[in-house]
Amino acid sequence: MPCLHSEAPESMEPGSATPVASPAAETEESFRRETVAKPPMVAGMGWFFSPLWSPRSKTHRRRFGDSVKSDQVEAWLDDHSDFTRAYFLRRASSGPQAEMSPLLPRFHRSSSDHSDLVMKAHHRRASSPLTSSHVSSLTDRLRPLASNLIAPEWMDRSSPDLLGSHSPCSPRTSRFSYSPCRPLSPICPCSPDLPRFHQPLCPKTAACGHGECCPWMMELLRGGLSWIGSIAELCHGAVQHAGELLAAEACSLSLVNKDCGGRNTLEEVIAPTELGCLGEGNLCSHAQLELLKGIMERVLATGSPVNLRETEDPKVDFDQSSKIRTVLSVPIKNHRGEVVGVVVMINKRNGCDGSVSVFTNMDDKVLSNHMDVLAMVLDNVQLYESSRHEAKRSQALIEMAQVLSKGHNSFEVLLSKMAATIMPFTHAQYCTIFIPEPTSTPEDKVSFSRVIHLECEELGSTCQIYRRERDISAIDPSHALRTLVAMETLNMAESSEESIRSLICCPVRNERSEDVIAVCQLMNKRSRDSNDMEAFNRYDECLLEDLAVYCGLAMQYAQAVQITEERRASIEVTQEVLAYHITAAEQEIQTLQEATIPSADSLHVLDFNFSVFGLPEDLTSQATIRMFMDLNLVQDFNIDYKSLCQWVLTVRRGYRNNVPYHNWNHALSTAQSMFAMLMATDQLRTIFSRLEILALMIATLSHDLDHRGVSNSYIKRSQQPLAQLYGHSSLENHHYNLCLFILNNTGSQILSGLSSEDHRAVLQMIKRAILATDLTVYMERRKEFFSLTKKSRVSWRSENQRDLLRSMLMTASDLSAITKPWPEQYRIANLVAMEFFAQGDKEKQEFKIKPIDIMNRENSTRLPFMQVEYIDDICYPLYKAVSRLFDTCAPLLNGCKKNRENWLHVAEEAEEENSENNSGVTLEAHNNNEEDTQTEE
Repeated sequence: MPCLHSEAPESMEPGSATPVASPAAETEESFRRETVAKPPMVAGMGWFFSPLWSPRSKTHRRRFGDSVKSDQVEAWLDDHSDFTRAYFLRRASSGPQAEMSPLLPRFHRSSSDHSDLVMKAHHRRASSPLTSSHVSSLTDRLRPLASNLIAPEWMDRSSPDLLGSHSPCSPRTSRFSYSPCRPLSPICPCSPDLPRFHQPLCPKTAACGHGECCPWMMELLRGGLSWIGSIAELCHGAVQHAGELLAAEACSLSLVNKDCGGRNTLEEVIAPTELGCLGEGNLCSHAQLELLKGIMERVLATGSPVNLRETEDPKVDFDQSSKIRTVLSVPIKNHRGEVVGVVVMINKRNGCDGSVSVFTNMDDKVLSNHMDVLAMVLDNVQLYESSRHEAKRSQALIEMAQVLSKGHNSFEVLLSKMAATIMPFTHAQYCTIFIPEPTSTPEDKVSFSRVIHLECEELGSTCQIYRRERDISAIDPSHALRTLVAMETLNMAESSEESIRSLICCPVRNERSEDVIAVCQLMNKRSRDSNDMEAFNRYDECLLEDLAVYCGLAMQYAQAVQITEERRASIEVTQEVLAYHITAAEQEIQTLQEATIPSADSLHVLDFNFSVFGLPEDLTSQATIRMFMDLNLVQDFNIDYKSLCQWVLTVRRGYRNNVPYHNWNHALSTAQSMFAMLMATDQLRTIFSRLEILALMIATLSHDLDHRGVSNSYIKRSQQPLAQLYGHSSLENHHYNLCLFILNNTGSQILSGLSSEDHRAVLQMIKRAILATDLTVYMERRKEFFSLTKKSRVSWRSENQRDLLRSMLMTASDLSAITKPWPEQYRIANLVAMEFFAQGDKEKQEFKIKPIDIMNRENSTRLPFMQVEYIDDICYPLYKAVSRLFDTCAPLLNGCKKNRENWLHVAEEAEEENSENNSGVTLEAHNNNEEDTQTEE
């Protein structure tokens, strides 16, 4: 079975490397195992209070900040002892409710003093100077932790001796100032090194119980960033240390989790567990757990500490047989004052006889200060975890986008590769995509037609992802059906079924209709460090929702590809049918091939007065062949004679016979005018290359292929497919595409003898020549051409100038009917009017609008006047400019002038006739009035 993905889950993290345990790390881990005799029970840590944050519940393999050695950090703290002193002074302050000093509380030692928990302080190495660059790098590494060192509200900021002359704002250094005479050392709250007038009334042993420094805080400052990723151990260390200080018998800690509705709930991190060797059993009775739960929820709701004793609060029922006698619970607040957790200390033991005593106010303050430090580190952990998860999510999105951007022959393979992309990130064992059957009505029963099932198999440090062929009946679709109906993400932390430990389902929506078109399901999230199953967290939900979005795009992409392929096949079939019907019959081709082509003189194709009306249909094809032969195009480009005959006959069949003017006769007349100009003007044959002449002759014959007898404006207004396909110059683009289709048709490939470069060049020239027959293009470019003709000498070496000349000659050939002898011109004008009036009738009927004058049948009597305007505005300036350049083309200008005179004469006669009719109508009306008057008399 093919492997879809082969990567280790850990290797999916950006910048991750294969973890290698160092001896120092092994020593550190073994030390921790020795000092923590009985670690508390740790719950799953896949929740925490950040919606995208899922810290690990066990020690991670590689910790952030491992590159910062502990002795270097300790040296930096020694050399910047003013910062350390200020930090511990802030944490040691007792708040505004202090009994004596506003900075530090004064209290009397009780029988349960902390001196019995005194431990030997860590040996602090001597201060040694560091280079500025070394200090800078170390402080930069500590910046995420130090950035949250915000002084609490109860700190006395006005005390002049708190920092002395070593204020962080001192100009002596850009970072932290220190005295070169007497370096300060980090001190713990209640240390004897405090200034005398702030010295609390207590022995030399500090409230923390460790004399000059607090080992837990020092360890946290020295390597606190290494805790990131191991929240359970961090919380365990804080609670263990605080429990020892307070001589508590048991402890518990919970962190705040925000659900989808924004409500805060407590999730247990450390279950109620006894500390040290004071007891062997855990606090596990239901009544005791409910009691502690109520206390912690009260602290969460109020944000204030709770200190209870057996006889203090009558609302709290302490069972005589219960182990709980006294309880101290404080909130864990971040620097914004938000409650992020709650800690509980149970049963304070007297150091002398081991009896249960009451938690004092000092115990409350010590525990709160330690929890403040814990909250600060948790805040940094949250930021780090969020950034790490966002980086992994971005990597997954990029990989899914790369999969989507690549072409895939199979829709199932595309979805499988996208699903295989997120499985290493979510550590899911199974991934299933359910595709529902289309329903005709909402009352139809919802069911799935097929599934795409993937399984992840771990092979040592790597994982292999396989796509399993599963029948729909072999997979339980109940959860997917619930998601399909509810149209919401379903996350089940636990399931009653033994085979499912964790499950998450997400709907796949259609971006346009918002309908659910599929359901993505992940099952059985594996722990990173063991085979235990974990619940999917909010970060996994986000990844699955991202997959759902990309699956929706993939399904729409697959549907679009399918529709495109079907339409492409339909177009190919249409082209086959069109090629069959448009291609001339073999007998007709053979007849033209064997016919003797008359000379140009006998066909009068060299004459500017050539008329196509008296020419039989077979002679029109022969006249076309004669023009190609006399221009030596057949010989110069090795055109197969049979292919030329088939091409001419196919082009003739490409014009519609039911169109009055834009038909084959017009195409032949246009080609003959171009041929006559080329043959009469040696300068034109010198200016244009042989390839350009070939392009002009093909373009003139094909420039109105499949003309419908309507203009571009009508096609656009009626929203025909041609307008949607091309946008502008719809007819001209259609003419060119049909010309290209005939040139590529089997048997009509008259350009097959050209090289690939010449073939591309001639097709480009044909396209530009056909598009130039759009009068809109002519009106845009004629000003440039007229300016060019007024020059005394023109160099035609420029391709742009030759392209302009080709375009103007195409228009001159297209409008050459206005230069024909008067009988033919009059006949052609009536054909054009018939075509225009038919379009005007359609516009009246379909669009309920009044057509323009030349297409309005009501203006038929004004045809002569409109012809004169047409000559003056469009035709005469063009033929005048062409004749100025090439005097051999003067017959076109002369014919245009004569026809203008004729149309003007007809217009005058029509006007006189209208005047006489109007006078006759007036005289008849006068006679009728006289007769009526005589009758009345």
